[in-house]
Amino acid sequence: MGNDSIQENRKRTLDEVRRRKMEEEKARRKKYNRIMLIVSIVIIVAALAVVLVSVLSNVDFSPKMKDIDFSQVDLSKCQVSQTETDYVLMTIKDHGQVLIRLYPKVAPLTVKNFKDLVSKGFYDGLTFHRIVDGFMAQGGDPQGNGNGGSGTTIKGEFKSNGVNNNLSHVRGVVSMARGSNSMDSASSQFFICYDDVSSTLDGKYASFGYVCAGMEVMDGLLKVERTMNSLGERATPVEPVIIESMQFVTVKG
Repeated sequence: MGNDSIQENRKRTLDEVRRRKMEEEKARRKKYNRIMLIVSIVIIVAALAVVLVSVLSNVDFSPKMKDIDFSQVDLSKCQVSQTETDYVLMTIKDHGQVLIRLYPKVAPLTVKNFKDLVSKGFYDGLTFHRIVDGFMAQGGDPQGNGNGGSGTTIKGEFKSNGVNNNLSHVRGVVSMARGSNSMDSASSQFFICYDDVSSTLDGKYASFGYVCAGMEVMDGLLKVERTMNSLGERATPVEPVIIESMQFVTVKG
């Protein structure tokens, strides 16, 4: 074989080696670019997710006062239900019946807790131990003195505790009582507002319902004889104001 042929073969071999190296380098760059593209997409999606969560966390999805149903209900159209509903009929011994409409979209955890207690018959036989003119009537304490509860507590669903709650404490609104030193200490005690006390209670207590029938019965409790409590209020009934029963009802038509 002549020198020319040997040189030609060597050249072809070197060219083939260079070509393969170029193809391998091209493949590596292509793979690298693909990985970097995926990483960039993941970073962008994650950043958008963070922005979206931040935006949504500041969006108030709870119903506005103007969208909450405050209409009155005819008690004659109520029928006792064996399953949970958003209406609870409270019978107060020797006084009458009060119908409470619950708003799970306003305070879902609070409403669930209340429904669970009603389902168990927890409130049957308990009392309204604190009745204050121009303010509210408070009940649901098994000890009957404002110090008791169901044995479990729930998160306070109100603005100062990081929860949007647009149900203002106007006359007839039902809300949860809690300890003054703990936002998540609500248990079983609740209160019903006599007057519009929004300025002092909104954002601090979890409102969750409304008296849609029988508010005159609640007003009648203000006529019972009461003595002074430890807060300096004429609020403690001389004779127990007993919650005879709480029942779920459906409302016809």
